[in-house]
Amino acid sequence: MSKSFLSNIAMVCAVSAPIMLGSAGASAEEMLRGTGDLGLIIERATGSILIVETTSRTTLKRVEGLGDISHASAVYSRDERYAYIFGRDGGLTKIDMLKGEIVKRIVQGGNSIGGAISDDGKLIAVSNYEPGGVKVFDAETLELVADLPAKYGKDDALSKTVGLVDLPGRKFVFTLWDAGETWIADFSRGNKPEVQKIPNMGEYPYDALVTGDGRHYITGLFGEDGLSHIDLWATELKGERILKGYGKGEKKLPVYKMPHLEGWAKASGQFVLPAIGRHEVLLMDSNSFTETDRIEVYGQPVFAMARPDGRQIWVNFAPPKNDTIQVIDLPSRKIIKTLKPGPAVLHMEFTPRGHEVWMSVRGADEVQVYDTQTLKKVSSLPAKKPSGIFFTARAHKIGL
Repeated sequence: MSKSFLSNIAMVCAVSAPIMLGSAGASAEEMLRGTGDLGLIIERATGSILIVETTSRTTLKRVEGLGDISHASAVYSRDERYAYIFGRDGGLTKIDMLKGEIVKRIVQGGNSIGGAISDDGKLIAVSNYEPGGVKVFDAETLELVADLPAKYGKDDALSKTVGLVDLPGRKFVFTLWDAGETWIADFSRGNKPEVQKIPNMGEYPYDALVTGDGRHYITGLFGEDGLSHIDLWATELKGERILKGYGKGEKKLPVYKMPHLEGWAKASGQFVLPAIGRHEVLLMDSNSFTETDRIEVYGQPVFAMARPDGRQIWVNFAPPKNDTIQVIDLPSRKIIKTLKPGPAVLHMEFTPRGHEVWMSVRGADEVQVYDTQTLKKVSSLPAKKPSGIFFTARAHKIGL
C-alpha cells in the first residue's frame, strides 16, 4: 500500500472526525443544524421550558430546573445559540439552545420583571422589583458587572424598575415605577456606566417600548390617562406627554390585567397600542404622536401585536375574556376574524416573516399555531401551562 494512499486516508479521517463526534453512525445532517427557526416556550407552572423549531412545528426538548418562571421573559445571544431567561424569583438562567441544557443559573434578586441584552451581545441587564434597580452581568460568565439601585427622593427609597430595553451604543434604558423617572445607563466607555436621569415621566409608569430604530421610548402610565415619550435622538432628553386624556369624560373600568407594551404594533405610519381598562386599541400617528383613531374590541386588550409586514394586528384580552383573539386588518381598521382558541390565551409570537402565529393557551395545556393568511389553526403542541413564546429572530431586533 503506497505512502500517498495512506496519507490520503489519514487526511479524510482527520476532516471527517469532528462531524461524527455525536452518536455512532450519525450523519452530518443529523449533527448540524441552524438556530434561525428555533424558539422556546415558558411552562410557567413547572419551572420548565420547551425548545421548539418552527419549520416542522415540533418540540425538540424540555429543559427543567428554572425556578419560578410564572412571569418570565427571554432574550438571545447574537448568534442565537444562547437564551437568557429572567424569572420571577430573581433567577437568571443561560440556556444552550442547541444542546438543550442549562449552562448556568444564578439568583440575582428577589423579584425580576424582565431583561435585555446589549447590542454587542456582551452584557445582560435584569430589571428588579426587589430590590429595586437594575443589575448588569457578563453574558459569557453571568458574573456581576454593575449594580444600579433605583434610589429616589430624599430618603433614597428603592423603586421598582420597569420597561428595561437595550439601545444602540451599548446602552440600556429603564423606568422607575415609584419615582416616575427614566434612566439611561451608558456602558459605551466600559463597565462603569454613565447614568442619565430624566424626571417627570408621569404617575406610575408600568411598561415601556422602544421603536425598532432605537429613537423613541414610550412609557405607559397607570396613574394617568396617557403615555410619556422621549425622543432619544434629541439634543436635550425630556419626557413629554402624548395621548393625554384619551379616556377623559368616560367612566373608568376596573383593570383586570395590565396591558403589555412589548407587543406594540407599528405599521403604515401608525402605532397601535392597548388602552388601559378600556375595550379599545388606540391608533397614534408615528410622527406627530397624536391620536388618529381607536378601534373597539371584544375586551380589555393585553397584547396588540403586528404581523411582521404590518398588515394585521392580533389582539388578546384580559380575564374573563381571555379565551378570545381578534384580528384587525389595519388598512380598513376592521376586525376581520374573532377566534376562540380556548381558556387563557396568554401570549403570541409570529414566525420571523409572519406566515404563522403561535399562541399559548394555558387552560388547554397547549400551544396552537395559526396560518395568518387563512386564519385557520394548522397545528398544536402539548405544553404544561404555557405562557411566553420567544423565537430566536428576536436576537436581531432592538428592544427585544
